[in-house]
Amino acid sequence: MERDRFSRCHPSVTFAFFIVAIGLGAMIMHPAYIIVSGIAASSYYCLIKGYRGLKLLVLSVPLFIFITLFNPLVNHQGQRILAYVFGRPYTFEAMVYGMAVAGMLIVMLLWAGCFNHVMTSDRFMVLFGGLIPTLSMLLTMILRLVPNMMRKTAQIAGARKAIGRGVGEDDPMKKKASDSMNVASSLLSWSLEGGAVTADAMKARGYGAGKRSSYEIIRFTPSDLVMAVGMIMLFTAVVMLIAKGGTAAEYTPVMNITPIGSSGLPGFAAYGIFLMLPTIMHLVEDLQWRISRSGI
Repeated sequence: MERDRFSRCHPSVTFAFFIVAIGLGAMIMHPAYIIVSGIAASSYYCLIKGYRGLKLLVLSVPLFIFITLFNPLVNHQGQRILAYVFGRPYTFEAMVYGMAVAGMLIVMLLWAGCFNHVMTSDRFMVLFGGLIPTLSMLLTMILRLVPNMMRKTAQIAGARKAIGRGVGEDDPMKKKASDSMNVASSLLSWSLEGGAVTADAMKARGYGAGKRSSYEIIRFTPSDLVMAVGMIMLFTAVVMLIAKGGTAAEYTPVMNITPIGSSGLPGFAAYGIFLMLPTIMHLVEDLQWRISRSGI
């Protein structure tokens, strides 16, 4: 897998970045901060994923619209009533709150995708293998579980279709449900068998019996130290802004969003720079590569 400049940083630096990015993204509901986080997450995700990243962004638009329009149906708080749906008020404040929740959810999904790309299983084991080998192995297996199960589901469905046991678009719902249950049963059997085989293999190889070595040799370099110090400084500025209430935002029943203003601008800029660090590093490295190629 091709690695960019940020992905080559020490695992402690990249792990700390994603913890802060995801943590602050889940905590700050201010619309300006959600927009900045969305721009940073989507730009870096598209840089590392290419066309697949753009495809995910396009697919996230219907999800954003659905949550935005659905939230006022279950949350009726607000002063400005746009309409009455099923006899209940459909408010503007609840719809804006739904936009904030949808944006935050999509941002979390994008950062999670970036995390899975950067924090590979080996880098995760480098970071935690010596401290908590059993838990680090468990977390590594969990991170691999979802993509592996998606691939295996497609394989099982394709195999069933090849032997004439698949379903078509015109088949009744009962047959489709039965086919889905059969695929789920096969998938469960495969996952249980795979877990048992993995556990036996790790036990036979003496996992956890001694200090674990790493396939990838990773050292904490001076550039990692500079990166860590810069992240700490930017994070401190954001925390100070949060402590002063500069990121407060309420949507229901009364909308009250704190303006950024001149006093909150440094913290807002620090937040944006912090989240844009992976994208900036990627673009700088790409620019340096293009300059070096033009001089050949």
